[in-house]
Amino acid sequence: MSAAGVALVLGGAGALLGLAAGSAQAAEVSFATHCVPPAGIAPVDGTTKVEVTAPATAKVGDTVTVVWKFAQAASKNPDIIDLPANSVQPSGTLKAAGAQAAAIAMQGARENPAIPKGAAMVLSDMKGTLKLTTPGEVTLTPDAYTVNAMSTDTKCTPTETVQKAATIEVSPGGGGSSSTTPDPTGSASQSASPSASAPGTSDPSASASDGTGSDQSDFTGKQVDIPYTCQSPIGEKKATSPIQINARKSGGSFGLTVKFKKSVMDSPADIPKGSVKPSMEVVLGGADKGTVHVEGPTNAKDIKSGDPIEIPDLTGTYKPGADGSSTLSPGVLTINALGTTTTCKPDRTAVSLTLDTSAQASGASGGSSSTSGGGTSSSSSSGGLAQTGSDDHGALKALGLVAGTAVLLGAAVFTFMPGRRAR
Repeated sequence: MSAAGVALVLGGAGALLGLAAGSAQAAEVSFATHCVPPAGIAPVDGTTKVEVTAPATAKVGDTVTVVWKFAQAASKNPDIIDLPANSVQPSGTLKAAGAQAAAIAMQGARENPAIPKGAAMVLSDMKGTLKLTTPGEVTLTPDAYTVNAMSTDTKCTPTETVQKAATIEVSPGGGGSSSTTPDPTGSASQSASPSASAPGTSDPSASASDGTGSDQSDFTGKQVDIPYTCQSPIGEKKATSPIQINARKSGGSFGLTVKFKKSVMDSPADIPKGSVKPSMEVVLGGADKGTVHVEGPTNAKDIKSGDPIEIPDLTGTYKPGADGSSTLSPGVLTINALGTTTTCKPDRTAVSLTLDTSAQASGASGGSSSTSGGGTSSSSSSGGLAQTGSDDHGALKALGLVAGTAVLLGAAVFTFMPGRRAR
């Protein structure tokens, strides 16, 4: 036999030995897919190409790892805005059938190169596990998947029968029990979860200290849970934020400090320092009318992807415009981030602080008070959207993208994703 023939025989034997030992096997399948981006962006019909890797053989009782590799996602990054590195994360479901039926939860890492607008989406490999319970042939078939980018989801679903992508030959083994398909660590979609139902009304008398004592200078508000709704081209987001308004009297005016009582979401992407700036319109009621603009500093340090984001104290000056008992309630939230502006409107508000006030020249009654930084708002006491220049939905739409947008780096920073712990 020639040397080439010997090599072929040895190579074939090696392959057979590898198969008997359960070596990995992979196959690529493609299927027509319908993808639904966040609201404001048209659905996309395209082709998904997937390669699934799994052991060729295994025994009952084994827990096997399967890998879903994207050769091609069904949709591209729209020709609107660049996606930063490490801002996109896929998740999905792989169906097991044949000797054993199961839905295997698949999860990828939030790892990707920068994706220019109009370029193909680059998605990380997804992994999942399956405990084998029954001898026989188990087939693996890709199913629906979700692309999460900077806190928004694009959901993709097959529109035709998908061919199996891999097969595992399961031999009798050490007695497995029921099938399990544990979720991989982490979550592909960080959805907002309200901390508590906000009260529909609030009794001002139940608010924190008022200003009846002439010697009192510091007034502490009570914590109130305020539900917010943010509208943008990439969908509606809701969350409840616990907020407290405190005041310090100086002459006839009050220095206000608005505190957020929870830490916030982990950053969905790297955010450079000086690029996120929050503000709020505090709503006046009771004797006084109008709003008071308060704002916080920009982030002093770079925020790495996965690190927690916290909202700094928001400060401003309240100059009363009326004599009597005046109430202060959280109002519209505004975030400037990476050159964009977005606003979030409270579904309902509640009084955090009640003060005894005396009218000052050019005070707030019926209008607004300026912050020490010079900002104002034309929002009324009803808590409506402040005129920030971002109520033009056409302009906002230009900032949307199929799986995430810089707009959300504002609103999602603290409104969309309540944090993991209290300060």
